[in-house]
Amino acid sequence: MILAETEKVAEAIIETLQSTRKNVLVQKFVAEGKGRDIRAFVVGDQVVGAMRRVAQGTEFRSNVHRGGKTEVVTLDDTYKDTAIRAAQIMGLRVAGVDMLEGNDGPQIMEVNSSPGLEGIETCTQLDIAGAIVDYIAAQVDFPEIDLRQRLTVSRGYGVAELHIPAGSNYIGKKISDSGLSEQDINVLTLYRGSLVIPNPRHSRTFETSDRLLCFGKLDAMKGLIPEKVAKRRKPKVKTLPDDPLPESV
Repeated sequence: MILAETEKVAEAIIETLQSTRKNVLVQKFVAEGKGRDIRAFVVGDQVVGAMRRVAQGTEFRSNVHRGGKTEVVTLDDTYKDTAIRAAQIMGLRVAGVDMLEGNDGPQIMEVNSSPGLEGIETCTQLDIAGAIVDYIAAQVDFPEIDLRQRLTVSRGYGVAELHIPAGSNYIGKKISDSGLSEQDINVLTLYRGSLVIPNPRHSRTFETSDRLLCFGKLDAMKGLIPEKVAKRRKPKVKTLPDDPLPESV
């Protein structure tokens, strides 16, 4: 990792690395972070521990193995939700999520799939390993299932994600008044921006750009796709010629 103080320096570094056929990843420098970052340890759907790492001297990287110091930190809901959501997007149930404290809130640097335990356990004095073991034990006792696989065994039924575009007749309607249940469609989860609402109440009102994870009749759900989208997705099938194909084909 190299810190470029100016755009010209950045150009020179990139050109040098590219000349040696190295892949280059350019990342914005968050100056307000001031050599600090936060490691949130996610297990399942909760943050079980967090620490702040602070760089020492002129070093801008806060890694502990580079001399960075650690301190316990209590995260607010914004940072917790960001860490949990990042782990979920990556499909991880155990993860170390590194975030910078930007002026606009948390900014994710890395999502680690095999985070170390020594640093955060020493800092927080929490049994993070025990939390992981407890989570695994709970999964054995009450395992999660592949929802799509289990719910698609019935012919004609399945799981699909539906979108509520601008101008949709569903905007402003409650789930109970939408007519979805009459079409044998059940809303399992509602996604609204970064907000995830599992098993939404029937009194919940639809808004523009909502995404719905639904289970029900596939034909009925296909019928909810806007006509212009459905036309665009329709495959073109050409008619075979009446004459037999040449033997060389």
